[in-house]
Amino acid sequence: MSLLTQAEQQQVSDAIRAVESKTDAELVTVLARQSDDYSYIPLLWAGLLALVLPGAINYYLASLSAHQLVLIQWCLFIVLAMVFRSRWFGVQMVPRSVRHWRASNMARRQFLEQNLHHTEGETGMLIFVSEAERYVEILVDRGISQHIPDSHWHSVVARFTQQVKAGKTLDGFLFAIAACGEELGRTLPASRDKNELPNHLIILD
Repeated sequence: MSLLTQAEQQQVSDAIRAVESKTDAELVTVLARQSDDYSYIPLLWAGLLALVLPGAINYYLASLSAHQLVLIQWCLFIVLAMVFRSRWFGVQMVPRSVRHWRASNMARRQFLEQNLHHTEGETGMLIFVSEAERYVEILVDRGISQHIPDSHWHSVVARFTQQVKAGKTLDGFLFAIAACGEELGRTLPASRDKNELPNHLIILD
């Protein structure tokens, strides 16, 4: 299932096109389903619980032989590893700092991969969302940051993040594009015809 329908993606494209007609900035939007598969996290949790729980139960409630204890630990590890590998468990069990670190790394990779650092006037802007991590980030090149401090975008990111958490990713994109466009149009008004980068929403599914 797509993160956004074709009609919704078109709304994002239209919003970008409208903003870029009023500013020299180049906007690129990226929506990722998830920034990492976190395959190692379920195994870590399963291994930890499989080691601790049977031992604790044996200490307080039962008297198991070493062979029985090891067998229970292995069985518990296999069951927990399978349960924790589901998409919901996989993400929810990852510490928030790790989730945001992985999403932030992906945002920076996308900034480079989408050539936002090679625009004329260094006016590239990335609006990045990773849905599973509920993570939003806005990255800009030097041509924008020297006129608008990065802190200016914090309130936009905060509101967009709340919309993503509420399952309103499309509304978040439309809000963020309009809010960024308003400031960019004021600070970096259009002075030339250009369209160096794609206007469509880039989806990493």
